[in-house]
Amino acid sequence: MDDGTLGGRFLDAAIGLLARVRDEEAESVAAAGEMVADTVADGGRLFAFGAGHSSLAAQDLVYRAGGLALMNLLAVPGAVGVDVLPATLGSALERVDGLATAVLDTSPLRAGDLLVIISLSGRNALPVEMATHARELGVKVIGVTSVAYATETKSRHSSGTFLKDHCDLVLDSKIAVGDAELTLDAIPAPFAPASTVVTSAILQSVMATAAASLADRGIEPPLLRSGNVDGGLDWNDRVMREYGDRIFYLR
Repeated sequence: MDDGTLGGRFLDAAIGLLARVRDEEAESVAAAGEMVADTVADGGRLFAFGAGHSSLAAQDLVYRAGGLALMNLLAVPGAVGVDVLPATLGSALERVDGLATAVLDTSPLRAGDLLVIISLSGRNALPVEMATHARELGVKVIGVTSVAYATETKSRHSSGTFLKDHCDLVLDSKIAVGDAELTLDAIPAPFAPASTVVTSAILQSVMATAAASLADRGIEPPLLRSGNVDGGLDWNDRVMREYGDRIFYLR
């Protein structure tokens, strides 16, 4: 077995997916960036949600050097990551009807805000209900999902619908059902997931588009700098003071 060859195969697979996203989702990425910029320009707030490993891409947008300071994490207790015990609790919570509505109704989201919902399969009750209820509240919703799941799996929501069916805009990650890019005769299960790499790249391309769009409008994008470069902390203090009423991870 040549681990180096397998490593290269995985990187090639990830690069191939990124190239597909670049070529096939360019218009959607541009539209999503404009939606983010519109929200910032109009005084709205930005939120991101993902359950389980989908939360990794959401967290990558929050309090991030080079990222928009206004992006806040919408957390569902027990469903944010694998830090709960047992770890399977998070997966179980994704299937609970009513949980998303309770979370949104007690969150700071309001009409005019924007919510990015990340769910690879988009089939569970939590992301479907979150998108549905957010839009009822007047919140714009960008969904990041693999559209393939909607044709190759069954919804777990009572409506029979998927996340993609309840968004103002959908970004398709192109990830195959099962999220495993490699197979090997000696290994009985497919392995090497790429959804985190691809989803994070999609969302950073959206944020880059948003920053450029704000600059084109004569608005300085509220970006954070690394605290590990000279002047970075002072820069961030200024941005956080200026936009403190739209930043919730400071409270």
